Amino acid sequence: MKIDVLNLKGKSVKKIEIPKSILEFPVREDLILRDFLSIQSKKRQPYGNDPWAGLRTSAHYHGLRHPYRVNVTQMGTGMARHQRIHGKTAPHMIFTARVAPNVRKGHRVHGPKAEKVWEQKINRKEKKLAILSAIAASFLKDFVSKRGHEIDELKVFPIVVTDEIESIKKAKELKEFLKSIGLEKELERIHKRKVRAGKGKMRGRRYKKKKGPLIIVTKNDGVLKAARNLNIDVCLVDNLNTELLAPGAQPGRLTIWSENALKKITGKFKKLAI
Repeated sequence: MKIDVLNLKGKSVKKIEIPKSILEFPVREDLILRDFLSIQSKKRQPYGNDPWAGLRTSAHYHGLRHPYRVNVTQMGTGMARHQRIHGKTAPHMIFTARVAPNVRKGHRVHGPKAEKVWEQKINRKEKKLAILSAIAASFLKDFVSKRGHEIDELKVFPIVVTDEIESIKKAKELKEFLKSIGLEKELERIHKRKVRAGKGKMRGRRYKKKKGPLIIVTKNDGVLKAARNLNIDVCLVDNLNTELLAPGAQPGRLTIWSENALKKITGKFKKLAI
């Protein structure tokens, strides 16, 4: 299949061949989800409670001290079942229960452990298949529109641009290029933000924004800085992963390829395949 290569004015300059093997590659959503969760799990911060939580106290068991005196206190019955504070302390604290989980200021039952391993492993071949599936989905219009991208007014799909896109240094230039190829509504969609529901508003994540297009290049000559304020991600072709190609484990992100990046990924396609 041949597709148009656009210049920065949105006009077709030449045509390039895309192998059928990419377009006809089966989209494995189960593997995309598996790889996405694996990537996310590696970013998770381990947490756990303090090993001494609820144990910083002078409380201990007060049981039978004199075996030959029956009427003192009996260990294991009544109030002696819990560790209690006794001795040189405030009068209101004498025989106050501590340590046990069911008493005031006691430790938690089976609290979270800092040594727990959160990382989810994935097989090497499964990871490769997941990336291939995510790339294939980005070339299919059904998956892209299903994700909510505004592509009805697009002149050409998939979008491949000459390598001039890598040297764009200003957000204004990049915005004009995106409007010229029919992505004006997409820019409006990703510019809007809404207030998050729930307590996240109080935790430094008050606003939510939609994910915009992904620009894939072979080198960064300024386009990364230009795209920063437009809510558009830029990625080197060597650093592609499932999280970028399928945010939220949903395949079909709108991608804009530089000509060299597309040639490189098609060249690597056979190496990535099993």
